[in-house]
Amino acid sequence: MKKLLAAMLVVLLAGSCALAMTPEEELEAWKKEPAYGKTIKVGYNGGLCTGTLGLTQVKGFYAAEGLDVELVRYQGDTVTLGDALGTGKIDIAGGHIATLLVPAANGVQMKFTTGMHTGCKSLCVLASSPYKTTKDLIGKTIAITTSIGGSDHNITMRFLLHDGIDPVRGVKYKSTDSGAAVLAMQNGEIAAALLSDQFIQKFLEDGTLRIIRSITFDDDFKDETCCVFAISKNIVENSPITARKLTQAHENCRKWIMANREEAVKLMLEHKWASGQFEKVLAFYNTLDYSVTDEVTEATLRKVIDDYKACGILDKNRDTEEVLRMVWDGVLMHK
Repeated sequence: MKKLLAAMLVVLLAGSCALAMTPEEELEAWKKEPAYGKTIKVGYNGGLCTGTLGLTQVKGFYAAEGLDVELVRYQGDTVTLGDALGTGKIDIAGGHIATLLVPAANGVQMKFTTGMHTGCKSLCVLASSPYKTTKDLIGKTIAITTSIGGSDHNITMRFLLHDGIDPVRGVKYKSTDSGAAVLAMQNGEIAAALLSDQFIQKFLEDGTLRIIRSITFDDDFKDETCCVFAISKNIVENSPITARKLTQAHENCRKWIMANREEAVKLMLEHKWASGQFEKVLAFYNTLDYSVTDEVTEATLRKVIDDYKACGILDKNRDTEEVLRMVWDGVLMHK
């Protein structure tokens, strides 16, 4: 009953903020929220893909919403980020749907309130190898740069599923870092690796690697939302105006990025949230679409949930719409 009442309160407050409240009324309602006037901890690993988290602060979009935030660095993938959000070490974060969906669906206390961008990972083989498609990898070993069950593993399984290959028994997986994965391919230890598009730029240019599958460029993935903006469920449920303001600040930053990519890259290089030559970083950044809508993000989540059920990542008996409601609150976050 308490959860039902809390959910109804979120809807009522979000709806009233969106349709009925004057700025003065909203401020008075906001002052009653537990999160009002508190410093919001933004979990950020310094990566370029989720650079909106830092840029939103640097460009003043959080401040424009009346928010005080602190960037908190974290390291790691699914377990670390999910634990940090679920235990209150951080209040908001951004990351791959492939990183955050499973812990959110399994009860970690977070909600996704908007998308971040498309793209950014590809399955690669040596350019000199005989492998042309994922079907050529059946029975072979694929390297992933996260743990088994982490984002890279989940993305790779979706590739195989879409291509009619058993994602569990059709191939073998090996966890390693990006540099070691390239060396392992050259030594014949593995056949392919799921790698960041930014990392592989130089290897594509010098003819070392070739892409055979990509969430950035392939028709069945390129328009999907890759990363999402996640907020602690405690804030979403008990401080919905704060949650909306956080979401709005992030969305305003995404709009700014679409019109100011060069400045965005310069700022990220300046703050060491990206590394490399400006032109190459910009070229990668231009492959990411930061204008993804909430409709696209919701549709992506629905497809990923279905794929994860088919892969055995989520229980196949779970209802897709129920899982979606558990992890997604995008509709409630807008003015």
